[in-house]
Amino acid sequence: MKLPVECYSGMKADERPVRVHLGERLHIVEEILDQWYGPNDKFFKVRADDGNLYILRHSPSLAEWALESFREHKRS
Repeated sequence: MKLPVECYSGMKADERPVRVHLGERLHIVEEILDQWYGPNDKFFKVRADDGNLYILRHSPSLAEWALESFREHKRS
């Protein structure tokens, strides 16, 4: 699923995600839990302000972000 992502850009463009638009909602990235590289893409495991975990894929060659995985935070 392609999605709009706002990024922090320091030394490089699109260094890390800071806001993710999912449908009509805007989620703030509170923490980057992990980051890794594939052959062509970068992946980020993040926790958003809704408490849920998301794995985001950035394809620099296509200038696209995609939602790869979602895990809902279980509230007691």
